[in-house]
Formats: sequence, C-alpha cells, structure tokens
Amino acid sequence: MRDKFHFGGHIVLALVAVAGFSAVVMLLWNWLIPTIFGLTAISFWQALGLLAFARILFGGMGSGRFWGTGMMKHHHNPIRKKWMQMTPDERKEFVKNHHWGRRGFEHHPGHDFFSEDKPEKQD
Repeated sequence: MRDKFHFGGHIVLALVAVAGFSAVVMLLWNWLIPTIFGLTAISFWQALGLLAFARILFGGMGSGRFWGTGMMKHHHNPIRKKWMQMTPDERKEFVKNHHWGRRGFEHHPGHDFFSEDKPEKQD
C-alpha cells in the first residue's frame, strides 16, 4: 500500500513541477515578449504547450531520470563503460587510433593529446 502512495506522490510532484514551469514561462513571456517584440500575451495552457513543443524540438527539459536523457543516462553508455575499464596506456592508444568528428576532437597524426606539449600553429 505504501508503494502505491509513494508512486502517487511522485506523480503529484511531477504535475506540480510541470504546472510551476508553465506558470513561470507564462509570466516571463507576458512580461517580456509583448514589450520587446510586440506579440500577444499567452495563457497558462499555451505556456504548457510551448514547454511541450520545446521538449519535442530540443529534448532539454528534465533531469535525465524522468525523461531518459541527460547526465543520468551515462552509465548505460557502452563506450564509456569500456573507457572506464581501460588502463591509461590503452586509453592513449585508443585516442591515437581514432578520429573524432564534429562532436569530439579531431585527431591530427603525430599529435599526442596526453602530452604536455602544445602543437605548433600552422599558418
């Protein structure tokens, strides 16, 4: 019985949090946007819809535990798990042999990322 109440408490807390965020978005929008951009004020429900729309587009709301993204999900990352099991020498070898694109660093042949020396600038 206690588990059902505990679960229900989390639902109530989540609903209160969503309502609070919606109210803050509504108040900030109605305070700033009509004055700055000349747009109309929005209602609570429109603010809630705006938050949902932002969540769909950007996926940035939430702590990770609730939404399944963010900092809390790193323990499910198999590459991170493999990295944590490597020795420092294995990590160096891994970095030397892999090229990282736009989301990481670029590997330049002959450059050791773990050395204290900074690479020379090429003009």
